[in-house]
Amino acid sequence: MKIAVAMSGGVDSSAAAAILKAEGHELVGFSMQLWNQRRGINVDENGDPLPSRCCSLDDVYDARRVAAELGFPFYVLNLEEDFERDVVKPFVSSYLNGETPIPCVACNSRLKFASLDRLATSLGCEKVATGHYARVEFDTLSGRHRLFRGQNLQKDQSYFLWELNQEQLSRSLFPLGLMSKPEVREVARKEGLAVAEKAESQEICFVPDGNYAGFIDRYLESENALDRLPGEGLRIGTVRRPPRGVLRSEYASKNYYDVWLPTLAPTPGLVKLALAAQTDPEWQRFVAKYRHEMAATNESATLDMLAALSHQADFSVGCYCADESRCHRSVLRQLFHERGAKIK
Repeated sequence: MKIAVAMSGGVDSSAAAAILKAEGHELVGFSMQLWNQRRGINVDENGDPLPSRCCSLDDVYDARRVAAELGFPFYVLNLEEDFERDVVKPFVSSYLNGETPIPCVACNSRLKFASLDRLATSLGCEKVATGHYARVEFDTLSGRHRLFRGQNLQKDQSYFLWELNQEQLSRSLFPLGLMSKPEVREVARKEGLAVAEKAESQEICFVPDGNYAGFIDRYLESENALDRLPGEGLRIGTVRRPPRGVLRSEYASKNYYDVWLPTLAPTPGLVKLALAAQTDPEWQRFVAKYRHEMAATNESATLDMLAALSHQADFSVGCYCADESRCHRSVLRQLFHERGAKIK
């Protein structure tokens, strides 16, 4: 059988290729160039490029080397424009909207499998193989292909593949679905592959340091879209881990993080009302207006979530605003109390 193999340059995809080659299949290897590392977005405070173990030029070189060691042709697909349009931009927008995206899902279904499947078909390949720890089986009763978790639950990656459609699943092969990581490495060692001991890559490939907020800042700056950045923030709690949907958090102490939300900048007229005593007759009008503005964003849902979390950790309402006259602390305290939050 002629099979297209998606190769990341890591041990998993390399071992998958070695297994299929040993079974006597005709292979064609493909790597995908997804992110332009030369854009200068992923840099440290000194402007030096951040190291990445996924989708880098070194990974492409490793994949090419494995294909040469196993003796099958290898090609590189440039999908940078598609990747930025279908993965990176939605990722940025999701975080700015208070959501928690999983870019690897969109990358698999809308880029890797979609693009590779089309190319594989044009080359006469019957299947597309990857190094995911997952399984696909055909259910005769329903007449549909079903996606299952990998047998090794600690390495299961089926959740990255849930968007695959029936046509894509019908042409997918996951040789590692029944294997553990040590078994996969042993396959690579026996084949003498150079990547047998290569370290795993678990970070998002275009955010190698895991600092999503920093990446979004730099990305929007490169796109001349700094107006989309959130405003100053309100410190709204201390938790063991940053909640989902919160763009920014700061390390406070061992195992604890200060969490803060972007705020809506009030108009000068509202500033005076915000600083007025809560007994002021205009106070409820200000709160109602802020609640209305907040409802237009995802902050309301995030406040609900944090109010629930307040019963599980020390929780207080503070402020990181540079200008005290623009502080929403008292308004947030009232909104938290309405949600039954436990606040110091």
